[in-house]
Amino acid sequence: MELKIDLELEKKEIIKRYRKLLKAAKPFLKDKDAKLIKKAFQLSADAHKDMRRKSGEPYIYHPLEVAQICVEEIGLGTTSIIAALLHDVVEDTDIELSEIERDFGKKVATIIDGLTKISGVVLADPNNSMQAENFRKILLTLSDDVRVILIKIADRLHNMRTLESMPRSKQLKIASETSYIYAPLAHRLGLYAIKSELEDLYLKYTDRETYDEIADKIKATKAARDKFIKDFIAPLNKTLTEEGLNFVLKGRPKSIHSIYTKIKKQNIPFEKIYDLFAIRIILEDVPVEQEKAACWKVYSIVTDYYKPSPERLRDWISTPRANGYESLHTTVMSSVGQWVEVQIRTRKMDDIAEKGYAAHWKYKESAPVAKNNAKISSESHLESWLNKVRDMLERQDTSAIEFVDEFRSNLFSDEVFAFTPKGDLKVLPAGATALDFAFEIHSNLGASCIGAKINGKLQPISYKLQNGDQVEVATSKKQTPSEDWLRFVVSSKAKTRIREYLNDDKRSMMKKGREIVDKKIMQMLSIPTDDNILNELRALFNYKSSTDFLYSVGKEYIKPAELKQYKIVYNKKVGSKHHIKDDKSFAKAMKQIQGEDAKDILLIGEDLDKIDYQLAVCCNPISGDDVFGYVTVNDGIRIHRTSCKNAKELLSQHGNRVLKAKWASVARDSFLVDLTTTGIDRVGLVNDVTRVISSELKVNMHSISLKADKGIFYGNFTVLVHDTTHLNMLIDKLREIDGVEEVLRYENHSEL
Repeated sequence: MELKIDLELEKKEIIKRYRKLLKAAKPFLKDKDAKLIKKAFQLSADAHKDMRRKSGEPYIYHPLEVAQICVEEIGLGTTSIIAALLHDVVEDTDIELSEIERDFGKKVATIIDGLTKISGVVLADPNNSMQAENFRKILLTLSDDVRVILIKIADRLHNMRTLESMPRSKQLKIASETSYIYAPLAHRLGLYAIKSELEDLYLKYTDRETYDEIADKIKATKAARDKFIKDFIAPLNKTLTEEGLNFVLKGRPKSIHSIYTKIKKQNIPFEKIYDLFAIRIILEDVPVEQEKAACWKVYSIVTDYYKPSPERLRDWISTPRANGYESLHTTVMSSVGQWVEVQIRTRKMDDIAEKGYAAHWKYKESAPVAKNNAKISSESHLESWLNKVRDMLERQDTSAIEFVDEFRSNLFSDEVFAFTPKGDLKVLPAGATALDFAFEIHSNLGASCIGAKINGKLQPISYKLQNGDQVEVATSKKQTPSEDWLRFVVSSKAKTRIREYLNDDKRSMMKKGREIVDKKIMQMLSIPTDDNILNELRALFNYKSSTDFLYSVGKEYIKPAELKQYKIVYNKKVGSKHHIKDDKSFAKAMKQIQGEDAKDILLIGEDLDKIDYQLAVCCNPISGDDVFGYVTVNDGIRIHRTSCKNAKELLSQHGNRVLKAKWASVARDSFLVDLTTTGIDRVGLVNDVTRVISSELKVNMHSISLKADKGIFYGNFTVLVHDTTHLNMLIDKLREIDGVEEVLRYENHSEL
């Protein structure tokens, strides 16, 4: 039955959304801004008039919502609104970029050029992921305008909010990519609310059961939480008002994903997480020069009522984070014995925390000139970080996969603060060494560094800096960079410069290595070396990239005789009936097996005799688990759970090697599952546990390990179950035993 579409009703809804956008943008519109926005809207609506999203909605809803996010949730202006409205027209329609530049100017055209998705990229190295290469090319636009990335994040946020209508395989890929790159990118750019929502939506689409369980528990405890917050803030409210402070005081629950992370990390149930929310005190109308004193005054009032934990004090006002975040955090003990996090900040600090980069620049532009010609840094920590990213992006000597790995480590890292002998502050990633510090000052200083005086005491170049260290770099004209340096430097600048120094040698060694490999492969197999063989050799010798492998052969870290090992891999591949290397070869193999009508889904339990696959040991999937297939280089297909710790990386970085998979209606009889239990030790507890497993549910135990320590019982069991229903029944029964506190399914995350 065809769904009837009310075009008139849709037209009214489109106009309603457009007016909502204009209303949100009204406070900062100047001169002809409204006319330009209207022109962009009309062009986008006309270009997308015959297009619909997977949900069936008119496509124009998407650019309108992306523009709305840019205004309301990020705080961007007219140029960004126009770019957001037009961000898909060049890719999806006949409109040329030159037309955009003619009608809206070079800035808008540059942003849209950056936002236009890259298609048809041919990668030189087959190990590189298409997503990683595309992401790198999109990020290159940072060199021109950071708004490209901000609008891209808004685009991704709306896609995640409307992911429900996409096929399951697309949901997993997009959600994993979002968590892997876009959430930490939003975090680094100071968009904390967006970062939290992206992480929550990732969990929603990769582990819906856990997401719903935590969401329901948060909802169920709302009344008690609201009462606790009301009682907690009452005395603070009174005293802050008496002190004549203008403030907003509110409590907010932690995100579902952050609660989930705490449950996994600390291995505790929801009911035992006590810091489910934070109290935020926002000071209004505070002059810039009085912000720090005002926040510490509020801290003093809070700690008059509630005892703080000294270990949990975080002062990001004196030393802001690299993304511009400023706030004073303390964790205090409430009157009912519960720890509560309190965040203290001004309205300006809160805007920057919520809207990140855009708010940072708004306040920077309106900042007063320093008195007495005081020295002001020409760039903020955030701008300094962006310059480092630009520097990393312009580098051509790393593969896309290596780039994304390095970029992500840059996103996640905390900072360490150190000083030059003259007292200049340098901000580096946590774990940075004296050598990182030397490169941060100047490339030539880093290249000739032989050590450093740290607080007056001589230390090696590998010394890890501590906050507050004063560093004087020692150099020698005879010193040259070594490949070993890459093992302990952590900053992108240091890694880049070291690689540049090593590049000439590396190129000649790679050339030599390729000649050795070509000669050996021809001797062994009488075939020329192609990219597939090179990639298989790379994997066999456990190298991240083919270039690193060839370099090692050239340097004779890998002896020519060792290359003979590849013959075993090659013979195994040739002897296999269906050699699967990616999703396309899998689809081809399935058609050969099942005919032209074959579906490209691996049925676990039925196709083992035709397709080589194994259950991954890192997450140990069983019948009933939500799973996907991943094509390894040499070991066939591995079946992973979508909630596997490794899934995010595999789905986001190697999309072309991910296969759809589901359990056949008749799977194998039983699966080994590891369970861990904890509880209060008592006489007969072990007997009760083993009775439930063996006698009541007739579950076979493969192995058992029990111990008691200071009244606490610990048990590890490996059992044979039929599927997830059988497993959940066993877990529920074990939890009912008197004294058993928790029963968890154990996963080995140590290997893929």
